[in-house]
Amino acid sequence: MTDREVEALGGQAPAGGADDPEAKSARQPAGRDVLGARLRASVRGEVALDATARALHTMDASNYRRVPLAVVAPVDAEDVAAVLAVCREEQVPVVPRGGGTSIAGQATGTGVVLDFTRHMNRILAVDPEAGTALVQPGVVLDRLQEAAAPHGLRFGPDPSTHSRCTLGGMIGNNSCGSHSVAWGTTADSVRRLDVLGSDGRARRLAQGWTDAPAGLRELVEGELALLRTGFPELPRRISGYALDAMLPENGTDLARAFCGSEGTLGVLTEAEVALVRPPAARVLAVLGYPDESDAAEAAPALLPYGPMTVEGMAADLVPPGTTGLPRGGAWLFVEVGGESPAEARAHAERLVRAAGTPHSLVVSDPAGQRALWRIREDASGTATRLPESAGGGEAWPGWEDCAVPPARLAAYLRDFRALLAEHGLRGTPYGHFGDGCIHVRIDFDLMSHQGVRSFRLFSEELAKVVVAHGGSLSGEHGDGQARAELLPTMYGPHLVRLFERTKSLWDPADLLNPGMLVRPAPLDSNLRFDVLPRRPVDVAFGYPHDNGDFSAAVRRCVGVAKCRTDTADSGVMCPSFRATGEEEHSTRGRARLLHEMLAGEVITDGWRSTEVRDALDLCLSCKGCRSDCPVGVDMATYKAEFLHHHYEGRLRPAAHYALGRLPRWLRLVHGLRLTRPVNALAAVGPFAALAKRLGGISAERALPVLPAETFTRWWRRGLRRASGGRRGGAVRRLQAGRTVILWPDTFTDHLSPQVGRAAVEVLRDAGLECLVPEKVCCGLTYVSTGQLDGARAVLRRTLDRMEPYLQTGAPVVVLEPSCAAALRTDLVELLGEDPRARTLADSVLTFAQALEQYAPGWRPPRLDRPVAGQTHCHQHAVLGDAAERRLRERAGLTGELSGGCCGLAGNFGFERGHEDVSRACAEEQLLPSVRQSPPDTVLLADGFSCRTQLDQLGGVEGRHLAEVLAEGLGEVGGSAGV
Repeated sequence: MTDREVEALGGQAPAGGADDPEAKSARQPAGRDVLGARLRASVRGEVALDATARALHTMDASNYRRVPLAVVAPVDAEDVAAVLAVCREEQVPVVPRGGGTSIAGQATGTGVVLDFTRHMNRILAVDPEAGTALVQPGVVLDRLQEAAAPHGLRFGPDPSTHSRCTLGGMIGNNSCGSHSVAWGTTADSVRRLDVLGSDGRARRLAQGWTDAPAGLRELVEGELALLRTGFPELPRRISGYALDAMLPENGTDLARAFCGSEGTLGVLTEAEVALVRPPAARVLAVLGYPDESDAAEAAPALLPYGPMTVEGMAADLVPPGTTGLPRGGAWLFVEVGGESPAEARAHAERLVRAAGTPHSLVVSDPAGQRALWRIREDASGTATRLPESAGGGEAWPGWEDCAVPPARLAAYLRDFRALLAEHGLRGTPYGHFGDGCIHVRIDFDLMSHQGVRSFRLFSEELAKVVVAHGGSLSGEHGDGQARAELLPTMYGPHLVRLFERTKSLWDPADLLNPGMLVRPAPLDSNLRFDVLPRRPVDVAFGYPHDNGDFSAAVRRCVGVAKCRTDTADSGVMCPSFRATGEEEHSTRGRARLLHEMLAGEVITDGWRSTEVRDALDLCLSCKGCRSDCPVGVDMATYKAEFLHHHYEGRLRPAAHYALGRLPRWLRLVHGLRLTRPVNALAAVGPFAALAKRLGGISAERALPVLPAETFTRWWRRGLRRASGGRRGGAVRRLQAGRTVILWPDTFTDHLSPQVGRAAVEVLRDAGLECLVPEKVCCGLTYVSTGQLDGARAVLRRTLDRMEPYLQTGAPVVVLEPSCAAALRTDLVELLGEDPRARTLADSVLTFAQALEQYAPGWRPPRLDRPVAGQTHCHQHAVLGDAAERRLRERAGLTGELSGGCCGLAGNFGFERGHEDVSRACAEEQLLPSVRQSPPDTVLLADGFSCRTQLDQLGGVEGRHLAEVLAEGLGEVGGSAGV
């Protein structure tokens, strides 16, 4: 073990008892090798002690970090019992963990982390008659909702992390969610719990004293007066142990009392939970107010109308460009139900009239409701970056979810704002206004000693403010390390001592998640920022949104884990996680590994780390996280940065030379007119196999057939014909007209010239003349393989060649979405010091955007056919596809393109070793959508990779939108040629 691990573990109580100092000194915690050997001999599930596994579990979604000794994925309760037995004998702490989305630090630990998401993640039964479900702790909430939905049921509590949080974590934290005004907290939905104590005893907790730890009944009955008077009355009291649930008038409910204990009393192995029957129809009313204080004042008056949600958020948390909200500086999201759509809408309209706000919106259609709810659900991530209008900056949890009586919320918010101002801090409150529960991320400076001292002082003072308003330090996410130290402020010393006695009865060895809730670690210790470098790391990209600081870019990931969803319904990220189910292949997992690489404690090789390299190997660089991650983590850029440093001065994988420098090889082949012999050799099995082996290309992939003539050569021929054989002068001749610069990207120019020809035809039919520069490149393939010096050289040459074109002020139309995205983002981040880079980036438009902006009166051919295919992941993440959707609609191309990622992703799907993941990504959405399409469906795929994947895995031809429109022009007699 390292000295840090020994120090971290040294304070844990030994088997002799939490208060036995002689026993504490009698044994030392087990070393990692001994522990690992014993666990592997006792457990059927996976036991991981490697640097990758440990690094992935150092953090949850909080400000805290602890390095575990091992991570175990138990198969069943017997495995859990075996882990507890080994850890009890070796005096190693145990921390149960679900999705790792806890915000107070309670899902981190220095001993063994139990990962329930891998195996103990089943729904064992759904009983529609009883309205209950039997689940294991690793079940993701959305999976339970899917299982209950066919019976007209659902689980009531629904945190914004519902797509990745687990039932075990919800029970451990007593989670709530937006519907708590209707269905309460998780504790309200628990019927019985099967748990294992640190002593190995199995207990079934329900109502009554059966299976209670020895002495617990006597403790409760001896402190009835304190338990009846010591807890504030409010809907969101989560802090501390819910000892009052064991009062006789409350049903002596041990299961309820266990909820919110954060894994400190026992390890949950199975739960029976109650389900609710939601109304048949729901309508969302969005009410606008001047600011969040006005919204908070209004919220309690809406409760008598029986809303299902009363959620509040302010304008600072709404991403720029967001549409669909009524006027206001803050909003209440109020959902109501009814037995029919008409009844639900009438219910909503009554509530809106009662609210009296002049600005409101009533949304009945489910798609519109989902779009609005996404704004609210993403706030937990959005809030970690303050808006540019407020000066920008990082903001952190810590005071994420305190709660007060709803009637006191507005007054509390005013005092909260005053305290923020007094300390020179900023934060934007949002959350469950109907329950008086407020979320907020605050711009604490957690990187400096003075900033950490200020964090402590503010926390101590805010705790007093919360208590003065009759509130709870935690109203949803638990105390963890963030607030447990302050529980005496809320409960007083006598009740806190009662918490300690309770913990000792359940867990006399203090084995289970020590340092949480009782005898807590200081709130300003174990901060995850402590280990990061204080000086900027030398990097190639500019990271303009993080002030050029790679460490700040990595810190963007706060662990909300939206990337860990196993469906792509809400976006693109993270296709490799959905294909493998492995944390290390999620955006969060990779960010954690980069964090630990910078820390240098668990991952010690820096940029040479094989752990980080292997995790990034399956990143498709789809850029989905750039848009879908609430905090804008850009793993494609981080991957390119890492590969740049990792292979600096070293031999690279063969695919980096073959595919990363693809533009060079294609120009060479076409320049020397070698396409015919190259195609002939590629068609001969042994030669193709040899070429693929030497180039690091998958044997399963077919090499693309090279066209005889490039797009730019075709264009030059046309110009010579039009000018009577004269060369040059094109820029000067056309700069005064309605001109666009048509970018000849590598894929269009050398592999799909028919796309460029079609685009010229359509643009000319729309009255737009084209300029086509030559020998330009966006550097995409160099960037995606981390050859950033080469990318910069390519881009500088491109800017030199583009300078006369840019002086025309004409837009640059890029047909390949990945190249357009590279010019919009990578160009500026690699050559930000060159003003021409920003000029070119700002000039880039997609094909549909150019038609919409520069030929608004053009009428496309009416095709009236269904479409299927793929929206390119880079288009989704960087460019947006609203113009494409409108153009398709005008052309009568009906239907939705699939989301997700095609799985080829440029060089990724061609590289050896990526075959299974590439195919799995294609099979997630793209290929099924094509198979289910009618025979006359037009298969659209603007990206060369997407078209290639359709061809090679689906056996069908995908086409660029320009090709489809050009074909339509031919059918109705449009213009043609150069």
